[in-house]
Amino acid sequence: MATFRKVSKSVAGKLICVFVDTGKADNGRILEFFGIKKEMGDVPRIIHLSEGVDKYAPDFTEMNEENLSAFAQNYLDGKLKKHLNSEEIPEDWDALPVKVLVGKNFEQVVYDPTKDVLVEFYAPWCGHCKQLVPIYDELGEKYKDHPSIVIAKMDSTANEVDDVNVRGFPTLKFFPKG
Repeated sequence: MATFRKVSKSVAGKLICVFVDTGKADNGRILEFFGIKKEMGDVPRIIHLSEGVDKYAPDFTEMNEENLSAFAQNYLDGKLKKHLNSEEIPEDWDALPVKVLVGKNFEQVVYDPTKDVLVEFYAPWCGHCKQLVPIYDELGEKYKDHPSIVIAKMDSTANEVDDVNVRGFPTLKFFPKG
């Protein structure tokens, strides 16, 4: 904690530093927001709130002054790439009429130049999303045999993609072929 405080003081006025105790059950929602799992322990993140939420994760595991200072400075210098959460690609992601997208297969499916793709960005806990399921499944069933149309969905609480701003749930976006 002393190292965190020292680095925090060195970037005062440039970054706001916050420590979230991963061991406290009450912090579960904020950890989820930051893309941190309790079992990861103490890990740094830089969060930039603008029109969306940009998250930056370090490429180190040792929490020392040198690493934390370099992480902060690299962010300030624009040298960091956004951290995007992604689940693993399910083996059966394309078995059903509504295809399952995750961060790791999103670009391959959505930006296929031969396909028109409709994606539902949803949250598993969202009531409106749950109401949409039978309608969306029916749509998937209708177009399942169409060679150039893909109906897909992505859990946006566990997966993030660049250049798609999801502000509420559900969000439907159409990605035309070409």
